[in-house]
Amino acid sequence: MKKKILVALSGGVDSAVAALLLKQQGYAIEGAYIRTWMNEEMPLADCPAQQDIEDSRAVAAHLQIDYRIVNLVNEYREQVVHYLVDGYRRGFTPNPDTMCNREMKFGLFLDYARKAGFDGIATGHYVQKIPISDADYTLREGVDINKDQSYFLALLNQQQIRGAHFPIGGYTKPEIRAIALKHKLPNAQKKDSQGICFLGNLNINQFLQHYIDDQPGEIVNTKGEVLGQHRGLHRYTIGQRRGIGIPSNTDNEFYVVTGINIKTNQLIVGFEHPQTPGLYTRSMKISDIHFTGDAITEACKLLAKPRYRDPSQIIHYTPLNDGCAQIEFEQPQRALAAGQVLALYHDSQLLGGGFYC
Repeated sequence: MKKKILVALSGGVDSAVAALLLKQQGYAIEGAYIRTWMNEEMPLADCPAQQDIEDSRAVAAHLQIDYRIVNLVNEYREQVVHYLVDGYRRGFTPNPDTMCNREMKFGLFLDYARKAGFDGIATGHYVQKIPISDADYTLREGVDINKDQSYFLALLNQQQIRGAHFPIGGYTKPEIRAIALKHKLPNAQKKDSQGICFLGNLNINQFLQHYIDDQPGEIVNTKGEVLGQHRGLHRYTIGQRRGIGIPSNTDNEFYVVTGINIKTNQLIVGFEHPQTPGLYTRSMKISDIHFTGDAITEACKLLAKPRYRDPSQIIHYTPLNDGCAQIEFEQPQRALAAGQVLALYHDSQLLGGGFYC
């Protein structure tokens, strides 16, 4: 009996080719667009959702598969948008993409698919799913290292991975484009989307001003000397160079954000030097750690990606209590902000991840 797979069609070429490949492999597939945002909630946001719906529906028609829209607008607001806003309000730098994958695509959407009689779901992520036993799997980086998206799946667990298919992880982006063109997919030449869908043409500060009131405060240097005024701490993140609002010094050195003090409502800045306090670090603690397989229970040496697109770094990992660990980088890392995700690896194998705290 053919396995039934519900393919998350985003409207982009990657998920379209994922559906095509699964159909060629003999799976019984249907397409689904996951609705996560309504323009009425943020009239200024030029959300491309309607165009994506039309494009994904056209792909389903071209592939001659059934198509549906799965409405997760309320759930997305509660579990991703509120997480994003609350994080900035508390002085963190949230990662909505990893949260969306854990809670929405491989959470609620996977649950929806199973209840609807499907054996699993598929997405257009550039990541490889490798069997390690009859029932367990591991995730590895995508073949196209420039498009690899394993970082964004660092918070998934084994149950979520079992129910997921990643058909394009063994291909490069040019190969995916070529497949789409060969099979005349209607969105074969559509440009890749950038950033968070529901922001559209808004930047993050334009979005946050609808949820967080500005609370101006002092901009201070690493010695505590007042240099100016900031508009609100939620507008800044560690390592930020532009938009701080104070000029460079006489040596033409530019200020960079090195700290955010919620208690005193102060923005801390310094210059771009390895010795600047708060800008570079070797030691960080991570919390709320999730593992894609077995938990790491003993101190060891691993690889880790401090951020998406960052090259892997050698780390020393020491487990602590309550789902936390101490991380020591062999090389100092720039601008690691609380709330961001550290993804853990053994070679190209994704082991899990946690949040800087």
